Amino acid sequence: MTNAGGGGWTADAAAGGGTPGRTVTLTDLLRVPLHRIRVLAGAAVLGLLAALGYVLLVPSAVTADAVVAVRPVVTDAFTPSGASADRAVNMNVERGIATGTEVVRRLVDATGRDQRDVQDALELEVPTGGQILRFRFTANSLQEAVAGVNLAAAAYLDVRRTMYEQQRADILRSYDETISEVQAQQAALQRRIASAREGEADAAVAELSGVNSQLVQLGSARTEIAAVDVNPGWVTREAEPDLVSTGADWLFPLLAGLLGGALLGVVLAYGWESVDRRIRSVDDGRDATGLTLLGTARGPKPRSSPQAVDADIRYVAMAIAGRTREPTRIVLLTTRGDQSAMSAGLAVALAGTGREVYLADDTGRLGGLRSEVLASVARLPATAHFARPVAPQPRQGRRTAPVDEVTEPIAVRRPSPRPNAAPRPNAAPPNAAPRPNAAPHPTVLPSQATVHRATGTGHGAATNRPASDDPDGTISLPRIASTTPSSGKSAVAAPADAVVVGAGTIRFGTWGQRAASGLVLFNAPPTEADERGVAAARQGVAVVVVEQDQTRQSELRRLAERLRAAGVVPLGFVLTHRGRG
Repeated sequence: MTNAGGGGWTADAAAGGGTPGRTVTLTDLLRVPLHRIRVLAGAAVLGLLAALGYVLLVPSAVTADAVVAVRPVVTDAFTPSGASADRAVNMNVERGIATGTEVVRRLVDATGRDQRDVQDALELEVPTGGQILRFRFTANSLQEAVAGVNLAAAAYLDVRRTMYEQQRADILRSYDETISEVQAQQAALQRRIASAREGEADAAVAELSGVNSQLVQLGSARTEIAAVDVNPGWVTREAEPDLVSTGADWLFPLLAGLLGGALLGVVLAYGWESVDRRIRSVDDGRDATGLTLLGTARGPKPRSSPQAVDADIRYVAMAIAGRTREPTRIVLLTTRGDQSAMSAGLAVALAGTGREVYLADDTGRLGGLRSEVLASVARLPATAHFARPVAPQPRQGRRTAPVDEVTEPIAVRRPSPRPNAAPRPNAAPPNAAPRPNAAPHPTVLPSQATVHRATGTGHGAATNRPASDDPDGTISLPRIASTTPSSGKSAVAAPADAVVVGAGTIRFGTWGQRAASGLVLFNAPPTEADERGVAAARQGVAVVVVEQDQTRQSELRRLAERLRAAGVVPLGFVLTHRGRG
């Protein structure tokens, strides 16, 4: 059995180093999430469901706004505040008062919520360079949010007014005390003037005049303080239920859940890929095995026709046929998957070029193989049925026929020394009809017998009689029995269980019943559970079938190591897409 040189192991693969590293592109980075699309989609769906559950189960947060205009406390409300109105009121102090304890306590008493929750729900915005306070309150319901923010604005104004009124009352009380003291001093001076002498009355009258003037000033100042407007401001925009929009609050949580789940899915996809590495491309197959690519076969996807898939397998068969010579034994190896479809397709492609293919299987898959073969034959185009092999068969060496292959003698008439002699008695004329029961002379084929002219001393005479005794006599030479006619086709009819494919046939059986000649295609069991495929590859050639997205890189490397240890040099590997082989 002679085979052409296989693909062999590369130098780096034989040393266990694999092929040189290649540049990782953006496509390579996107390939992992795309191949783990189920994990990505599952994580995204879980994130979306979590967000949906949060929206449905957790009460939605509603935020309402109210605006308060702060004004300074002045005696004349109609006097303009000037260009720097924001400096008339310290807005930082007003912000602290608006979010202070008194306002929060009133909200707690009104809503019944915890004080910490109220502080977290109440927000205050102060625009730069203005006298505006924007209150914002968040609650679980619309009514609660509106009531809370309006209450916060009113509470601030009430607290601020109370503070101003208390300050005014304290100032007025101070003025009243001072005025009382001055009035008491005035009364004492008046009594002293009434009882004073002439020389002392002038001095007392002058002192009384000063006291009266001071009393007038105090009264005027008290009047101004009493006239101060202590209103700290007013609510310019109250919160109303019609002005609060809550329609789009559920959209943000759903989008956040979906994007968060997708991001988690990408992380899980890369993590899973780092643990469970699979063959994704031709480069991965080369890196794992160090073998030559024989071809790729597309899977039966909805958009790919079966004819295109069969065409891919025919190209693979062309590559295998170019590397082997008949008779040969081809073993299809895989790690875990079932390559029955690939085996059947290769058998049909090889038999369609005029070969006798013996398809072997030892795991009870012959029925499925026959069904696959019949389906492939039905799809085989008419142009694929050749009458003879496309590639010329290698020239067979001349062999000597054994003794047991002699079946009948071949009568060869010697040339007559007298070609113009009269016909012998009882001889039939040349154009006479043949006699009944007369056996015709068999035809002598140049490739089946060789005639030697007998001489007196020559070797290899065909008979023991001298040539001069019977010039027209015949000699008997042995005919070599042959089961193959000159056309290359078997003279024996194909077995009943064989499938005729164009000019070739496909027979089925086990590896132990294989034929000694011709092309044997062994559909080997998975190598991870059975070693018969590797053992059979030692008697022929091996073709490694790699299924994209299914074959693990660790298992493929282990198969390559086993083949290398067993002394098997495969022809190469075939990459099949998902759903094929």
